[in-house]
Amino acid sequence: MGGSLTALLIAVVGVAGTLGAALLTQNRADRTKRMELQAAAEQRREERAHAEEQLRAERERQKQSESLERRRTCYITLNTASRQYVTAMTNHVHAIRRGEDVVVSLENLEAARAAYRDSYAEAQMIVPNAVARASGAAKHRLNEAYGKLRKYAAAPSTYAAELAAMEPELHEEVWPAVTAMRVAMRLDLGIDDD
Repeated sequence: MGGSLTALLIAVVGVAGTLGAALLTQNRADRTKRMELQAAAEQRREERAHAEEQLRAERERQKQSESLERRRTCYITLNTASRQYVTAMTNHVHAIRRGEDVVVSLENLEAARAAYRDSYAEAQMIVPNAVARASGAAKHRLNEAYGKLRKYAAAPSTYAAELAAMEPELHEEVWPAVTAMRVAMRLDLGIDDD
């Protein structure tokens, strides 16, 4: 009986070893497959995150480009309106001093003033602080000159000396403020103004 028990024991160990090897192999294969699936899922997450980051960056670039274009359009309008406003004031001073038809020059001045106010109001909503400070200083000079001009125009004979000084004041005080505003706008747009 000793020999048959040994043979049976050997047979049981052999079958158990064969079954155990198959289970161990299957277990390792399952674990390898899980690791591959996890790696693939991680790679998809990374690719998705990268794609989302690229999309965010593209949206930010587009937003900056749109903002730059919006400011550029606003700056063109504000610069044009402020220059036309100063020119209309100068023309009105000339009309008063020459005794010409001031009604037409006053209408032109009021139209230029209204256009400037509209463009300035738009600029207040979109320009950065540096440009807002420069445009505010220009607005102050323009409004101050306009107030004086309206006062002097009401009684030109009383304010003849002041009217004579008005044109140099426009050139020496108002134009430099408008120029400083233009320089600030160009700097904001990235235009080198050497």
